[in-house]
Amino acid sequence: MLMEENFEEFGYQDSTTTNISDILPKNARRFRFRYEYDFGDSWWHEILFEGIVEAEKGKKYPLCVEGSRACPPEDVGGVWGYEEFLAALADPNHKQHDQYREWIGGSFNPEAFDSAKATRSMKRGLPDWRQMM
Repeated sequence: MLMEENFEEFGYQDSTTTNISDILPKNARRFRFRYEYDFGDSWWHEILFEGIVEAEKGKKYPLCVEGSRACPPEDVGGVWGYEEFLAALADPNHKQHDQYREWIGGSFNPEAFDSAKATRSMKRGLPDWRQMM
């Protein structure tokens, strides 16, 4: 959670001060948890921790080894806004087709995934939301 809120009241951990290792079980068993990104749009992610893999010598971490589908554009309006966005892009006759194409910079493939790009994003980390206000 990247907000100055009462974390305990909502049962959340502050993602600016909590490492993932702080919430994973010490016995390295499978562990499932939910993460909410962007309270305004409520992007819920279900994460399944399947165990610890030994770090390989010579590799730099973090490292994305696999994934699927493209990240939705920032501020697209949550799940419902994303569905509308995809419908508009897929239909040249949709009233917002041209507007969304211009907003996204041309085209958008929701099935595209690039693990190298995801790795670069993870290494950059999250922006400091306090500087965005």
